Amino acid sequence: MQLSFSTVIATLAAVFAVATPATAQACSEATQFGVLTVSPTTLSPGDTFTVTANFTCSVQFGVNPQYTDYYIEVPVNNNGHEPPILLARRTLDASSATPLFDQFTTQVNGSNGSPYSVVGGVEFPINII
Repeated sequence: MQLSFSTVIATLAAVFAVATPATAQACSEATQFGVLTVSPTTLSPGDTFTVTANFTCSVQFGVNPQYTDYYIEVPVNNNGHEPPILLARRTLDASSATPLFDQFTTQVNGSNGSPYSVVGGVEFPINII
C-alpha cells in the first residue's frame, strides 16, 4: 500500500488533533497568567465587590502561582497622591474541590476604620554588566 504525501500529512494532523486535550486548545496566550473578573465593574466608595480568578489555563502554560496579590490602583490623572491598595494576598488551596479557582468578596471604604495596606516603593535604575 502506498500513501501520498498529502494523505500522510492529513493523517498526522488528525492524530495530533485527537491527542491534544480540548482544554488546551481553548486557552489563548493571553490567559497564561489566569483570568480575572470583578463584579460589579463600576464601584463607589463603600461598595462590596467580588473578585474571581481562574488559573486553569495558566497551569496548562506551566505557570503555577504560589500566591496572588490583588491591588486597586488609582487611575492616571486622578490627583497623583494615592498609592495602590493591597486588597488581599491569597494562596490557592490544593485540597479544595476547585484548586485552580479563587474567589473572595471585599469592601474598601477608607472611612469605616477597617485596615488596609498601602503599597509603596522606590525605583532606582541599575546597570547589569
